[in-house]
Amino acid sequence: MKGYVFHGPGQSAWQDVPDATIEEPTDAIVRVDVVTLCGTDLHILKGDVPDVRPGTVLGHEAVGEIVETGREVHGVQPGDRVLVSCITACGRCSPCRERAYSQCRGGGGWTLGHLIDGTQAEYVRVPFADLSVHPLPGALDAKDAVLLADIFPTAYEVGVLNGRVRPGDFVVVVGAGPVGLAAIATARLLSPRHILAVDLAAPRLEAAKRLGADAVADVREAPEELVRDLTDGLGADVVIEAVGAPESFDLCTRMVRPGGHLANVGVHGKPVTLHLEDLWSRNLTLTTGLVDTSSTPTLLRMAATGRLPTAPLVTHTFPLDRMEEAYDVFAHAAETGALKVVLGGEQHELVAVQPA
Repeated sequence: MKGYVFHGPGQSAWQDVPDATIEEPTDAIVRVDVVTLCGTDLHILKGDVPDVRPGTVLGHEAVGEIVETGREVHGVQPGDRVLVSCITACGRCSPCRERAYSQCRGGGGWTLGHLIDGTQAEYVRVPFADLSVHPLPGALDAKDAVLLADIFPTAYEVGVLNGRVRPGDFVVVVGAGPVGLAAIATARLLSPRHILAVDLAAPRLEAAKRLGADAVADVREAPEELVRDLTDGLGADVVIEAVGAPESFDLCTRMVRPGGHLANVGVHGKPVTLHLEDLWSRNLTLTTGLVDTSSTPTLLRMAATGRLPTAPLVTHTFPLDRMEEAYDVFAHAAETGALKVVLGGEQHELVAVQPA
């Protein structure tokens, strides 16, 4: 079989790899139909995630079909169409019993495309299949469903829920990339009074409007002043950091109100200075997190009934064997306008989706 292999910072290739096989009785083998690329994959390729060993197949998001299961898998069977979650979970350890699956101590957590071979391949071995794959509703298109493997639960759990978004809140989302856009879409489920999206790129700000932002701001034009104007000088109730850069994190601290919540979602590859000399007296709640995917079944039900706007985030599609080209498009999003790049399924040509 073939897979997309990390060979070290700046080095990767779509190549022959060993076939995925059952290694533990709780494993399942999934034939991959659709995958997507993640900003975390770009961090790995830059060398920001040293845990990833050269020779690892990348990817932690997929939709596919079960082709084989271990003898202790009872929740799915060959022929089932499933979503492969970005998080695997043993289901037995103390964190798993608290639904903190990302902190699994029994061999789960973020493993796919990180500690073991991932989903950007023709087949993938999924550990702890009963908790780590989700049967798909028949009406849900694969290229929409794959966005629920990571970005939607990440945005909802680490951004919206950790940020304690409530009805009537003023919410700022810094970073209108895929996760930031998903944060805007899922924050709207909780009826905030106003959502402001902040980014550098005009196309992403336009996408933020389509996903439900009430207003947008260019990060170079002092958005903290706009927040003060819109909140009578108080600041935002909730600020969601969805970039992963020291500058964006610092901007977030300047926009949140006293007693407010700052939810960090971005993956940081560099140290960030926390200015406690300015923040200690402001009663802020700062949260960080790796997604647990405990919300995935709920989000799947909502997507199946059209309550989640997943399709507008998919801007480019490729066949699976054009992985290297897809990565190039995704890595140069400022030039290509890429949001989510999806590979596989029935798509056979590059598609660039234009703004509505």
